[in-house]
Amino acid sequence: MDWYPLVNSLRVAAISTGAVFLLGIFAAYYIAKAPRLVKGLLDVVLTLPLVLPPTVVGYLLLLALGPRRPLGSWILEHFGVRLTMQWWSAILATVAVTFPLMYRTARGAFESFDETLAQAGRTLGLSNAYIFWRIRMPVCRQGILAGTVLSFARALGEYGATSMVAGYTPGRTAAISTTVYQLWRTGQDGLALRWVLVNLAISAAVLLAVNLLERKEAGKWR
Repeated sequence: MDWYPLVNSLRVAAISTGAVFLLGIFAAYYIAKAPRLVKGLLDVVLTLPLVLPPTVVGYLLLLALGPRRPLGSWILEHFGVRLTMQWWSAILATVAVTFPLMYRTARGAFESFDETLAQAGRTLGLSNAYIFWRIRMPVCRQGILAGTVLSFARALGEYGATSMVAGYTPGRTAAISTTVYQLWRTGQDGLALRWVLVNLAISAAVLLAVNLLERKEAGKWR
């Protein structure tokens, strides 16, 4: 059994989760403080991939990143990097699909934060960076953690956009989701079921770890 799809899926999910963690928190923090009209417009734009079919997201990415498209051809010409049909192309697809999950949960957590805590920190002479990382983030950690876990799980199982942008090449771009489809399509139901069970086991382990962490954190505050 070739374990490349597992390795590739885990690294794509891990890298994309790290990316949306930083991007989602940054966007959520500043947009939460924006005027209502600006917030509404940005919400529509940033949340749109959440309601669009993944294949539509993949098609839009191909329009932007394809080797014959302006951006994709420019990067290929100047840097020699092809943005599609590579293993890292799946990162671009999963970031686009999972970003709304991280953004929405983080923004909800920031909006529920009691700003009097931040104001009290400022009266004590604490910097904004210290207040953000040592006061705001710990208070909002449950929402941040939920967004991070949802983003990782979504990235691990993403198929539509990934299959269009990265394709399926054994030992090169294959992921668990694309491998399951290809095995099913070729009548190899036994191998497809094995990969389904592997995916289920990883997802269950992640959710179990999060539940244990939440219980541990809740116990600290009792």
